[in-house]
Amino acid sequence: MQYYPEGWKIDTPENKAAMATQAALADALREERILEARALICDSSHNLIVDLHGIRGVIPREEGALGIREGTVRDIAVISRVNRPVCFVVTELTRDEKGNPLALLSRRRAQEKCTAGYLSHLVPGDVIPARITHLEPFGAFADIGCGVVSLLPIDAISVSRIDHPRERFSVGMDIRAMVRSVENRRITLSHKELLGTWEENAAAFAPGETVAGIVRSVEPYGIFVELAPNLAGLAEPKDGVTPGQQASVFIKSIVPNRMKIKLIIIETFEYSYRPEPPVYFYSGSHMEYFLYSPLGCDKKIETRLTPCVCSQSAPD
Repeated sequence: MQYYPEGWKIDTPENKAAMATQAALADALREERILEARALICDSSHNLIVDLHGIRGVIPREEGALGIREGTVRDIAVISRVNRPVCFVVTELTRDEKGNPLALLSRRRAQEKCTAGYLSHLVPGDVIPARITHLEPFGAFADIGCGVVSLLPIDAISVSRIDHPRERFSVGMDIRAMVRSVENRRITLSHKELLGTWEENAAAFAPGETVAGIVRSVEPYGIFVELAPNLAGLAEPKDGVTPGQQASVFIKSIVPNRMKIKLIIIETFEYSYRPEPPVYFYSGSHMEYFLYSPLGCDKKIETRLTPCVCSQSAPD
């Protein structure tokens, strides 16, 4: 069985067919199949009411997520699912007090199956699909399977530094992520290793070109301008420039052995933009070593991964 972030299978023919009739739901119950539907209501007791194409489905509060029953997860994990897809296993087909068909469901059981059959087998270096669920100043949270959420720290999102994850991601965005560490069954993610090396990113640019960028920081000795999520250059000081501005920059030179791109800012301006889906250079399913810096460069930036330990060295 394959496990996906919530929302990936809700519109698939197989998922729709499994909820088309009571007989199909009975088959899904017998097979303990994981299904998806949209949560319509969270009632006053924090039970989720789910749309099963004419049949009322109920996820009782304690079945709403792993940890709710034990008190280690807050009820917001259930409340926040309203009007969103939820995964579940059918646990019972019965009738309500009016004699109407009623399906009792368990999201917790779906998450247990995902954990046992998929998440517990992940090791550092594995590259997996994920869906952004919410953003905080310190990082992004992503669903890595059946609503089980992992943290992607802000310093692991890209090599080019950002002030907030919303500069890279939006809620609901599908991404790929790498397992950075697994400690006490808690999975932490990384992302920058999938966005390419310095050389891979720099190959898209050439001296003499004027290109678009984003001002990331203004220092006394120069201005750092991001050309791509994993690539930034240093521009000469210029008055009136502030972090977050869009910029048009002239590329003076590209120096691989020093990992430097020298820029001149032509113009800056304010512009609100929505993050675009990431462009990935790495398409594999497992990474054991990532060398960002060019061979022969004075400075080495790398990520080494082992089954138990993930160690990283980052740019200054």
